[in-house]
Amino acid sequence: MKLSVIIPVYNEAATIQEILKQVRAVGLAYEIIVVDDGSTDRTRELLKAEENQPGTVVIYHDRNQGKGAAVRTGFDRATGEILLIQDADLEYDPRDYPVLLRPIEEGRVKVVYGSRFLGPRKAMLFWHMLGNKALTLLTNVLYNTILSDMETCYKVFKADAIKGIPLRSRRFEFEPEITAKVLKRGHRIFEVPISYYGREYTEGKKITWREGPKAVWTLIKYRFVD
Repeated sequence: MKLSVIIPVYNEAATIQEILKQVRAVGLAYEIIVVDDGSTDRTRELLKAEENQPGTVVIYHDRNQGKGAAVRTGFDRATGEILLIQDADLEYDPRDYPVLLRPIEEGRVKVVYGSRFLGPRKAMLFWHMLGNKALTLLTNVLYNTILSDMETCYKVFKADAIKGIPLRSRRFEFEPEITAKVLKRGHRIFEVPISYYGREYTEGKKITWREGPKAVWTLIKYRFVD
C-alpha cells in the first residue's frame, strides 16, 4: 500500500532537515507532504531546498492556523492508501513505521496509534504525562475504549477510513476530535509501542496546559455532535 507521510511544521528550522532525512532513510513513504503553517524563522527557506526532492510536496500556509489545520491540508493533498502523521520536532522516530503500518497492511484494522506509554521513552514532563492520562481516561469513558495514549502524534489511518470524516479543529484540539470521530464511526484503534524522545520548552516544545480545557470540551462536544 502507498504511504503518505504528513508533516505539519511551524518554526522547526533546527529539526526539519533532519526529520526529512530520517523519514527518507526508512524508505517506506510513497510521498512526503510537508505543510508549513506560516513559519517565521528559517523553516521556509530550508523547505525551498526540499521542494525538488523526489516524492516530496511542500505546501505553505500564508499565516499560522494551527497543527490541526496543517494536518487537514495534508490529508486533502495526500494520494496514498495509508496516511501517517509525523511531527517535525524529532520526538518521534520514523524507524517505528514498520510496526505502525503492519496491522493495516495485514488488513486487521484501519486505524493505528503509536503509544508512548507502551514503549521505551525519554521521560516526559510530569504535568504533561498527568494531563495526557486524564484526557485519555476521559476518552475511554466517553467512547468505551481502552487507549493508553490519545494525544500521541503517531496516528495512522487507512485513507478510506479518514477521508470522508469532517474535521474542523485548527489547533491542538485536532487530536481529541479525530480520535472521537473515528471511534464514533466504529473503528477500534489498534495501539502499538513506539519510542519517544520528549523535548523541553527550551528546545522548542509548543503545547501548554492551556490546551487541556479545549481538549476536554472537544471530547465532550463530539460525543454528542458530529
